[in-house]
Amino acid sequence: MTHDLVDKTEVAGALRQLRARIRARTGRVLVAVDGVDGSGKTTFADDLAELLRESGIEVIQISLDDYLNPQNRRYAQGRYSPKGFFEDSYDYERFNAEVLEPLSRDGSGRYRTAAYDRGAECEVCPPWKVAPDDAVVIVDGMFMHRREFCTDAKRKIWQLSVWLEAPLEVTLARLAERDGTSADPTDERNQRYLQGQQLYIDTCDPASKADLVVVNAAPHRPFEE
Repeated sequence: MTHDLVDKTEVAGALRQLRARIRARTGRVLVAVDGVDGSGKTTFADDLAELLRESGIEVIQISLDDYLNPQNRRYAQGRYSPKGFFEDSYDYERFNAEVLEPLSRDGSGRYRTAAYDRGAECEVCPPWKVAPDDAVVIVDGMFMHRREFCTDAKRKIWQLSVWLEAPLEVTLARLAERDGTSADPTDERNQRYLQGQQLYIDTCDPASKADLVVVNAAPHRPFEE
């Protein structure tokens, strides 16, 4: 699915827009940073968090990658299944219980930041934390516009959401540099992930549901006013 009619912006402009929108809000604000693997989600989330903290705003950062399912659930549909990658990668039930519900506007504020350590392939139970009533919660990860979180642009759990776009050759090159994986889109080892992410795009059309579509193809540079 293409998004030629969707208004897009570049990174610096998106960061400024988000800061302006967040400043105008009260209470806890849930912000989702979505995109395919290698689109720059964590870096964008870090830049946004830094910008908000410089403005005196309390920020909580959480990554959906810290709420993976165990291997036996991630690969239940097959080690190379794209459908399994899309449907079974994350523990949404625990993520909802430990992050989304407590950090919602009316939530208790008692939250955790992780449930799984992928490096060690084991579950974790970090200490509970308590969020202030006016914190901005930035969550980065894939599949942030799934139907569990978002039915359309006006009905979603996020107060603000971002969809990052970058060419395939750019995202694969970033992953190769980060993880030592193949940058070849035809490599069979990439197919589970590429096809699973395309299944998400075709099924959920995240660009149409996000508040901002951000073109993040250029090499990262520190944000400057």
